[in-house]
Amino acid sequence: MSDNVPRDSTALADSTALADLTTMRVGGPARQLLRPSTEDELMENVRAVWKRGDEWLLIGGGSNMVISDEGFDGTVVHIVTRGIQVTSQDAESLHIRVQAGESWDGLVRRIVARGWAGIEALSGIPGSVGAAPIQNIGAYGQEVASALEGIDFLDYDSGELVHLSTADLNLGYRSSVIKSGRVGLVVAVYLALTASPTSTVQYQQLASALGVSIGDQVPVQQVRDTVLALRASKAMVLDPNEPDSASCGSFFTNPIVPENIARALPSDAPRWVIDDEPVADVAVPLGETPALPPAPKQRMVKLSAAWLIEHSGVKKGFRLPGSRAAVSSKHSLAIVNRTGANAAEVSELSRYIAARVLGEHGIRLQPEPVAVGVELT
Repeated sequence: MSDNVPRDSTALADSTALADLTTMRVGGPARQLLRPSTEDELMENVRAVWKRGDEWLLIGGGSNMVISDEGFDGTVVHIVTRGIQVTSQDAESLHIRVQAGESWDGLVRRIVARGWAGIEALSGIPGSVGAAPIQNIGAYGQEVASALEGIDFLDYDSGELVHLSTADLNLGYRSSVIKSGRVGLVVAVYLALTASPTSTVQYQQLASALGVSIGDQVPVQQVRDTVLALRASKAMVLDPNEPDSASCGSFFTNPIVPENIARALPSDAPRWVIDDEPVADVAVPLGETPALPPAPKQRMVKLSAAWLIEHSGVKKGFRLPGSRAAVSSKHSLAIVNRTGANAAEVSELSRYIAARVLGEHGIRLQPEPVAVGVELT
């Protein structure tokens, strides 16, 4: 393997603005930008960059990144490899291998149009397929974890292509082993889908929009259409005609806190117990004294970051004086770039929002986007 970048890859000059590759539309130039067009080129490029010891950055759809105005003084690899392979199929299930550079929503659209269920509630999420398991993307009662079978992963430590199962990835709420520190490149994603014309509705907002109850069955295309409409009403789909759509989507994750912290919030603060374990019954023979029960486990509760923001005095449409970054006028969980904001203005607003929530409620918000050369909290 040569230390040089393969000649059939596309290398762009230093003036390439990374803002053009991100949905937030901020970011300065890269020292070098590569766009390998096949999986083999992608892996060869990345291995060569690693071997040279360059600073490196991977960008797929760029929907979950805030890059500094100074740019990135290293090699950026733009992942654009596309292809969908059916690995097996029968009357009840479809198993596919999807290359990392495929559009996530483009994949969902194709799957739903063919009458397969499993990812329809994840419609409208921007970005590439390769990023989906890193974040364990989720919305409206579905997570990619429920359909994921594994990934092909180029491991940084060994330089080898390995297959990681869903269990290997240790997926949680917006988390995975990759996000928490395992370094490498997602090359392809394996999904298992169900041959079903309907989907089980699992989220109250979606059920209300559909006019059904949680647990009801609804055609998968109707679920997709309704999810897209809900996301559009919050400017959470990419739309060049929508001034609030230049964003990273949800900018902060919903905090997960001990129950006693959640109890301190006003009664109207949305909350969801996420690990409510039932207490097992214990049989004790007559005449015997039962052992003392174990101390009750502290339950964890998920809170609404949007509610916390709005109830910290940061309303929809808010912007700092003189700043071109703003809170979306349609969703308080999104920071948007309407009028040519730069990364410094986005990060300043992010830090301000987090400080207001911490000061008002004592809860620390965690930004969802990857920060490259900027501080978001």
